[in-house]
Amino acid sequence: MSSTASRPTSSPPRNAPGEFPATTNTSTGTSTRARTGTLCAFRTQLRRAAPALLAYGAVRLVSLLFLTLWAHHQHHGVWPVLATQWDADWYLGIAQHGYTHHLGTRYDANNLAFFPLYPLLVKATAVLTPGTRATTGLAISIVASFLAAWGVFAVGHHLHGRRVALLLTFLWAALPVGLVQWMGYTESLFTAFAAWSLYAVLTGRWLWAGTLASLSGLTRPTGIAAAAAVTVTALLSLRHRFSPRVLAAAALAPAGWFAYVGWVGVRLGRWDGYFAVQRLWHNDWDGGAETLRRVREVLADDSRPELFLVMVTLTLIVSVVLYALGAWDRQPLPLLVFTGVLLLIVLGSGGVYFPRARFLLPGFPLLLPLALHLSRASPRFRALAVTAALLSSAYWSAYMALVWPSAP
Repeated sequence: MSSTASRPTSSPPRNAPGEFPATTNTSTGTSTRARTGTLCAFRTQLRRAAPALLAYGAVRLVSLLFLTLWAHHQHHGVWPVLATQWDADWYLGIAQHGYTHHLGTRYDANNLAFFPLYPLLVKATAVLTPGTRATTGLAISIVASFLAAWGVFAVGHHLHGRRVALLLTFLWAALPVGLVQWMGYTESLFTAFAAWSLYAVLTGRWLWAGTLASLSGLTRPTGIAAAAAVTVTALLSLRHRFSPRVLAAAALAPAGWFAYVGWVGVRLGRWDGYFAVQRLWHNDWDGGAETLRRVREVLADDSRPELFLVMVTLTLIVSVVLYALGAWDRQPLPLLVFTGVLLLIVLGSGGVYFPRARFLLPGFPLLLPLALHLSRASPRFRALAVTAALLSSAYWSAYMALVWPSAP
């Protein structure tokens, strides 16, 4: 694993072009200049990221159009698929009725397995906006997806420049399960927090990094991966120079995740309450035994495997290969810790197999080796690869929503 010295992780120069300037003078004139400078920096960042955001929106719109045409052919509605089914229904239920008070014994029935930030945002925003909670939830996911795409671009641009960043954003948009980014799920919100937290670490904004990582820990169980990226990097940097901000970030990053897990334990009256809930959802740590069994079953034992499960299996295998390539390329430590912990959780769980491609959707740093390769390829090869990725994403997204009979 690489060290943080392999890529720039220190703060950029003060008032660097496109960066948010730091200020310590509290006088009126300086504060006004600081606000003006911050606004100008924000506009510069947005203009820089605009092509990537347009590309992201184009990919998602093409996928949505393909889904709509396929759904129309099958006389199937699109709205329920995007806003009210599977996990989206659970989050809407939490926003409407809150969490249960008991553990119970029924499998796949306890809503304490779902982290609270997204349903709380849905509930709070729905009070202030017209429409249903389902509409609000979907709108939050779409807005969060653009913030996530911006964060993905920012990380790529900081490390490798504009072309790689644009390709990285496109590849993240064109993942086979990319439709989930525009569904009433938490992946977009989580990716937004994680991406900007990683960017904050890479640019030395420690308190932002810790705060955003903490929010990611209130969004999804895998938020502990973002927390680990911030905390590990912060603690290692303290070996060279002590900083109260860095120490605060190290402590703050996992606070959101531990707060919710602890709250569930108090609510259920047992220290392992959250993990007991996860066992009722068939999620338990087995070191990857179940994953290996299912991979072997899909690729070797089953003569006619379900097509969606083949895609999930190949996604897992490719993700491991891409992680190895990222480590070989000496990616910065925060990225390697984030994707490493994410892979460890997804591959090491003995839980349900079919949503694991979706669980890896926030792991955008895994796509960096592909983005780097495409940036160096010939224009013709790059155009063919981009077209193939776009069409593949549109097909798999529609297949996942309309043919696959279970949750994404």
